[in-house]
Amino acid sequence: MIRFTIEERHLTDGDGRPITAANAVAFHSFEAATVDDAVRLYVHRDDAQLIGTVLKFPGFQAVATIRKASGVYTLQFTPASQGYVL
Repeated sequence: MIRFTIEERHLTDGDGRPITAANAVAFHSFEAATVDDAVRLYVHRDDAQLIGTVLKFPGFQAVATIRKASGVYTLQFTPASQGYVL
């Protein structure tokens, strides 16, 4: 398992208005076997809808855009460690 750090940036509210608050960024920690699994599981856990294509980068990194009831967010997945021993 790989531990991922997810930067969740709130872009718009539920009505589509831009979010300009300084606290519009939150960080989360999540474990998954691959970056694809991390995106899929995180989106499912938040009951969100994936918008567009997930951009994947070398080194288990990805960027995704999601929509949930509270608005639209971008998610940046970055490995926090190369492995996690249970």
